[in-house]
Amino acid sequence: MEFSSSRARLRQARLAGDRRELYPHSLQFYLEPPTESISLVEFESFAVDRLKLLKVVENLGVSYVRGNDVYKTKLEGELRRLKFPYKALAEDDYEARRKDHISHFILRLAYCQSEDLRRWFLQQEMDLLRYRFNELTDNLRQKFLEHVNLSFEAISEDMKNELANELLTSTPGFGMAKVKEQIFYKVGLADAVDLFRARKVFIKDGFAYVPLKDIDAIVLSNYRTKLSKALALTARSLPSIQSDERLQPLLNHLSHSYVGPDYSVQKNTGKISLDQVDALSVKSFPLCMRQLHRALRDNHHLRHGGRMQYGLFLKGIGLTLEQALEFWKKEFIRGKVDADKFDKGYAYSIRHSYGKEGKRTDYTPYSCMKIIMSNPPSQGDYHGCPFRHSDPELLKQKLQSYKIPPSGITQIMELVKGMHYQLACQKYFELTHYVDDIGFSLNHPNQYFTESQRLLNGGRELKKEISNSGNSQQKNNSQEGMNSNSTPTSSKAAADAELEDLDEYFAED
Repeated sequence: MEFSSSRARLRQARLAGDRRELYPHSLQFYLEPPTESISLVEFESFAVDRLKLLKVVENLGVSYVRGNDVYKTKLEGELRRLKFPYKALAEDDYEARRKDHISHFILRLAYCQSEDLRRWFLQQEMDLLRYRFNELTDNLRQKFLEHVNLSFEAISEDMKNELANELLTSTPGFGMAKVKEQIFYKVGLADAVDLFRARKVFIKDGFAYVPLKDIDAIVLSNYRTKLSKALALTARSLPSIQSDERLQPLLNHLSHSYVGPDYSVQKNTGKISLDQVDALSVKSFPLCMRQLHRALRDNHHLRHGGRMQYGLFLKGIGLTLEQALEFWKKEFIRGKVDADKFDKGYAYSIRHSYGKEGKRTDYTPYSCMKIIMSNPPSQGDYHGCPFRHSDPELLKQKLQSYKIPPSGITQIMELVKGMHYQLACQKYFELTHYVDDIGFSLNHPNQYFTESQRLLNGGRELKKEISNSGNSQQKNNSQEGMNSNSTPTSSKAAADAELEDLDEYFAED
């Protein structure tokens, strides 16, 4: 893939041949990387949109039964909104197919960098392919199978009649009429191992007789194998990519990317009193911040990772600089830090985080993805994501101490086991606020606080102003996404660089 600031060559390339030859199907296995030139703005825009799509796929896969009507409706709506292919019969969706192709390979570069990232990317891409494949008509499925060289032999009507009774008894959910009208494929047993294990196919002479409705299991198995190998090969090629100073910061940030409001500008500044913080920590703080607050109250100190994470969160919910200095000083001098040491060693870093020192940068609170993916806690630390970084047994005990019911703890631990850490936090929100469905995807600790306050207070006063601020920022982000995203990842990368600079000021324990 090459990059250019000019769109002229790109337009010429598109007009040079038949568009349908480039992307004959709305679905593909992404076997050939794109070779056209694209701008860096388009590179970033495509990548962010696909990341949004895959995060929706993840949330829907946990919240709903895959393939049911609600799941399909919501996913189709997201495909429409982000302008990815969603109707296989559309003949004028070249741009959507092109975006689908290029964006997959961009995220493949970003998500090949660790085993956890590869596993997450592989699972979401498989779920997306499953949905899109099952939306094809029987005729289009057959054409797609031929396109990806999975041209299994359809058995003749005579053979189907001869094996009708065996096909009926070995194919769950089929009556004889359905057997008669369904296409069956003769597939090598090695390609149908998953169906064989589930006792869903008839086996004879080393072949499985698979109905068209179950062929997706074979397609997904084949796709998994190809994509797993491709991710491993891409990871080996990373050194050559890392030498490109234009791409590496973007790719690194994509794997930690947060695309919602940054909570850097709040209209509610000063509307929270320090006397409210203890009560708010119990009812409206996410578990990560509740844990930090409790550790601060118990130990009268937090190490620099905890001060960064918690301090910027408190700034985001509305503490003024003067309140922050008072809050931290009162707590620290209750421990082993006297007032003079605090003023000399800690006050500057707090003023710096509020943009009053150094570069005078307005630092933003950490998103869930940043907390999960960077700076894991070590012994004596309390920062990080409890769902990601805590020992499962200790996490379970903590949830029990917070009066989470046993059934809820089981649900949370299952999500943690599946590495769905943000969804585990969503479930914690639902259980502590006694709601069945929060109706939003949780991506930021300050979003948790905002939504909690809106729910508990009906959007009044302080909570309404937070909501408006968040909505305004979300609207701006959506507007950027509909255009060129205004190089969102580069601005986020700059923010990360600034936070690294800020880390130096917090370095003293």
